Amino acid sequence: MKAVRLLKANEFPVQDIPVPEIHEDEILLKMKSTAICGTDMRILTGQKTRGVRYPSTIGHEICGIIEKVGANVLGYEVGEHVAVANVIPCHHCAMCLTGHENACMERQAIGYEFDGGFEEYLRIPKVCIESQNVIKLPESIPFEEGSLIEPLACCLHGQKNAGVRMDDVVLIEGAGPIGLIHLLLAKIAGARKVIVSEPNEYRRTKAKELGAEVVLDPMKEKLEDVVKRETDGLGADVVILCIGVPAIVNQAFQLCRRNGTVMLFAGFPEKSTSDIVPNLIHYSEIHVTGSTAYTRQDYREAANLVKSKRIDLSGIITHRFKIEEFQEAYELAKSGAGLKICIVN
Repeated sequence: MKAVRLLKANEFPVQDIPVPEIHEDEILLKMKSTAICGTDMRILTGQKTRGVRYPSTIGHEICGIIEKVGANVLGYEVGEHVAVANVIPCHHCAMCLTGHENACMERQAIGYEFDGGFEEYLRIPKVCIESQNVIKLPESIPFEEGSLIEPLACCLHGQKNAGVRMDDVVLIEGAGPIGLIHLLLAKIAGARKVIVSEPNEYRRTKAKELGAEVVLDPMKEKLEDVVKRETDGLGADVVILCIGVPAIVNQAFQLCRRNGTVMLFAGFPEKSTSDIVPNLIHYSEIHVTGSTAYTRQDYREAANLVKSKRIDLSGIITHRFKIEEFQEAYELAKSGAGLKICIVN
């Protein structure tokens, strides 16, 4: 089978490797769509190294068809369409035992400890199946949208942390795929107004299409002026940073209303720091939170949003490539010209 093999940073050729052999407690999945994530790009370029194996196959936004089922696996059948929650909690560490399995201290993940989805066939290990991370989908759900359940679950977890509520004004900085998913979720949560800041014209247009009330280019308009104008000088109820730029963190506190929330959703470069004015947080009682991964419940809720068609992710999917075209897909993702790029089989 064909697989994208990460040999080291910036070296990831498409190679022919054997189809994985599964044991009696495992599933073999025929990959149909694996979406490229911003984290994947950081891994491929060497910006992210923690937990990364060489050589390995990465890719964690996964959807496919069950090809084989081990003799001891119950509840799954050949031919079923499934999406896979790649983060597998240990169930026994301090974080898991206190209801924060997304921050599991001993978690394993497909695309890290186990090979990921940029290959034609994927072995789903026993621990993943036992954790109920394999979610069945109706055949009516396109595989590409099924693969986006994973980033949707991440964003859903982040929105819970941020506490987006009915009638809120939400400011989203960055209209890449993640920012656009946050836009869709904020609208579902009942946000009165969503302001999107994005320098890329194509992405601004897409944000407007997906329902943002205010879209601006921060290179041409002063973001602070726009937020003040749209909030009667109060500031946004929730500010979501979907770009990992340390220099804008302090500005986020200035754009947030008193007793509002700033969520640092995007990953930042390793060892990066940001200068902040602590009194902005102190005197305005601003709530500051981050967001990492998702819980299995988040993933199930995200899957239900897709299955019930309460959220439409199709507008975020812009390109599809075969595995053997991965270099072309990578270059497109690197250029920022597209949104969600899927490797399809």
